[in-house]
Amino acid sequence: MGSIDTPTITENGSTQSHAAAAPADDNQRPLASSNGAPESEATKKRRSGILPLEVGTRVMCRWRDGKYHPVKVIERRKLQSAEPSDYEYYVHYTEFNRRLDEWVKLEQLDLDSVETVVDEKVEDKVASLKMTRHQKRKIDETHVEVGHEELDAASLREHEEFTKVKNIATIELGRYEIETWYFSPFPPEYNDSLKLYFCEFCLNFMKRKEQLQRHMRKCDLKHPPGDEIYRSGTLSMFEVDGKKNKVYGQNLCYLAKLFLDHKTLYYDVDLFLFYVLCECDDRGCHMVGYFSKEKHSEESYNLACILTLPPYQRKGYGKFLIAFSYELSKKEGKVGTPERPLSDLGLLSYRGYWTRVLLDILKKHKGNISIKELSDMTAIKAEDILTTLQSLELIQYRKGQHVICADPKVLDRHLKAAGRGGLEVDVSKLIWTPYKEQS
Repeated sequence: MGSIDTPTITENGSTQSHAAAAPADDNQRPLASSNGAPESEATKKRRSGILPLEVGTRVMCRWRDGKYHPVKVIERRKLQSAEPSDYEYYVHYTEFNRRLDEWVKLEQLDLDSVETVVDEKVEDKVASLKMTRHQKRKIDETHVEVGHEELDAASLREHEEFTKVKNIATIELGRYEIETWYFSPFPPEYNDSLKLYFCEFCLNFMKRKEQLQRHMRKCDLKHPPGDEIYRSGTLSMFEVDGKKNKVYGQNLCYLAKLFLDHKTLYYDVDLFLFYVLCECDDRGCHMVGYFSKEKHSEESYNLACILTLPPYQRKGYGKFLIAFSYELSKKEGKVGTPERPLSDLGLLSYRGYWTRVLLDILKKHKGNISIKELSDMTAIKAEDILTTLQSLELIQYRKGQHVICADPKVLDRHLKAAGRGGLEVDVSKLIWTPYKEQS
């Protein structure tokens, strides 16, 4: 299976596409009707017989890399034309993640490759989604979906039917124009908007650039509402109470859903705290990502949802957010764990963090150390420590108890495989007291 690199977002709003790794054969295909040569009567007859394409049709489609990839038609819409066959099609690239789904013109499709409509099994779709993530995404710094990935067949079918067509194509946030990845259930009055303009400080969103410009002249915020609890150099973290800043919390959820596929959108944000990470300059504090956590979690969850915005990915911010959630748990005097179930990507991202933290301690520690002691030192839940060390084959079960076997050379090998740790949290710069309900 080949791979498609997603476009790189640039500050001026343009996108750069990287060449996809795909076999040379079957990719040099004639365009549907753009080669300039007159069509034969047989070709015209065949085209009229299959157009417009039905939803569910499988066909080869020319992507932005200039090569053809298999797609499935998800939806179609009529163009303003007299021709009955003039439609454009919303397609899913079957080898890759849904974030690449898009509207395409008829001339991008190779009609000679059209297959009859086939009912797709949901189980196959689940496998396809998981395969896509393993093949396509870099583990160390992309968005992490927590808690909403492993849906049963009925839930997956309902979710994909409701969110099958991306409603917002791009957003403008601060100095960036960003291509969205997924559907987000914005209010009905925004259904006709392909692009939305966000105030990067209060996160209010508008349909037109002029509205944003008027808003920015009035908006007196230069950072997220809430308390600044951390500042180190140009990095700041703000704690936003969903109950005190309900509109901001809801807008943040709308924004996050554009980049998280199976995230549950919480309209009742009163129960959550949002930790918003910002890069600060003389113009203000600009959001790069966030994580949320429940104010009160009976399951010891210290993180509900986490996102690094696309322009800021692969800079270590995702790892920073994970590490920060554990520093808060240490301040609370509790052990923590991310909300379950974890997505496959989420598990790998967390496993990488747990591996680096635990192996760093084992490498420096002299003598025996227990899993409980590791848990007390790191605020990582004992079960997460056990499964991590078991996956690394660093733990054995002897005489009724688990024993950690930490050979220095083995530790070094695993640490190297785990990769770099990302940005460090300077705990001395964290000024924070755990949340307490106001009486």
